[in-house]
Amino acid sequence: MNYCDKIHYRIYTTGLAEFDSMVDDLLRCLPQGEAVLRLVFFGKPADNDEYVVYRDKLESKVKQFYGTGGEPAVSFVSQPVLNGGLAMEVHSYKVSEGDVVAYRKRNGYPYAILENMDGRFLFCGGFHGDVQNMDIQLQAIEAFRLAMEILDKEGFAIGNIIRQWNYIERITDFDGVDQHYQMFNNVRSNFYKSADWHTGYPAATGIGTDLGGVLVDMDAAVFHHPECFASAIDNKLQVAAHAYSDEVLEVAQERKSTPKFERAKSVTFNDRQLIYISGTAAIRGEKSMTGVDIERQFHITMENIEQLISGAQLNILRVYLKHPSDYGVVVDLLKKAGLSIPISYLRADVCREELLIEIEGIASK
Repeated sequence: MNYCDKIHYRIYTTGLAEFDSMVDDLLRCLPQGEAVLRLVFFGKPADNDEYVVYRDKLESKVKQFYGTGGEPAVSFVSQPVLNGGLAMEVHSYKVSEGDVVAYRKRNGYPYAILENMDGRFLFCGGFHGDVQNMDIQLQAIEAFRLAMEILDKEGFAIGNIIRQWNYIERITDFDGVDQHYQMFNNVRSNFYKSADWHTGYPAATGIGTDLGGVLVDMDAAVFHHPECFASAIDNKLQVAAHAYSDEVLEVAQERKSTPKFERAKSVTFNDRQLIYISGTAAIRGEKSMTGVDIERQFHITMENIEQLISGAQLNILRVYLKHPSDYGVVVDLLKKAGLSIPISYLRADVCREELLIEIEGIASK
């Protein structure tokens, strides 16, 4: 069975209740008979003190749930769930003969390693600095330092990262003259500069959170034979984000580093492909489509995604909405599109003030 058939993505949502109760309800939903590689929880703490308390509780409950068997990568993202109290995204794998899954931990961060005849795959994340006492730049530096320790320990190069999720508190806000997203982009560029990116940068999402500082998750891969490989996917309707001009970039520390990611990343497994779709919005060329409503931004965003997946089957989507009042409109639009897949709906600021919606996902063919 091909990797694309064995990797699974699910979303579970619970109604609003006490945090501990919501976590317990979601953990009871975890799939049986599969190796869980990554858990991403989405919720709404009141402030950063409560965020840290919830994050610690969550990690403790996951550890208790798995016991001595080892835990998957775990993240808690401060984004309100628009159709529930707490949501959990699950990345899992149907292990068969020739697959080996190992759970390990470094600096308190659990992660999973999958190895088979196709390659060696790393699922790690939850990387963060001191949310309460560090600024965005220092938190980003610390998150990448922690990631690098695991990459080094497990024999992965920076250039082996194929998918990255970057969550940034109040992403479009400024500390003085320094924009949060641009601060993060400058740090990411420094982290990436020593790497060989001959297969393109990772697919990535850079999205706002209400709280939680900087949080980074990543997947990485080293392939065992030439029929399995990663490659960048461009969108002819958009300028590559890493090629943006200064005109559309903000400033941080008097620098304007471009966002280092591809519009999508294809991972080929013999005759099949898994496609990581980066966070996608209503941008044409390098300019936002301004002065249009949520419905028009949605259609432009989905057209961009269609360009990237070229008829592949969508497996999962995350929908980030700037305004909760747009939730019903977008749900109806996705129903009309005939999609019967897991979809999460989250309240989040997109990386540009004028953008109302961002969508990311995973597809296969």
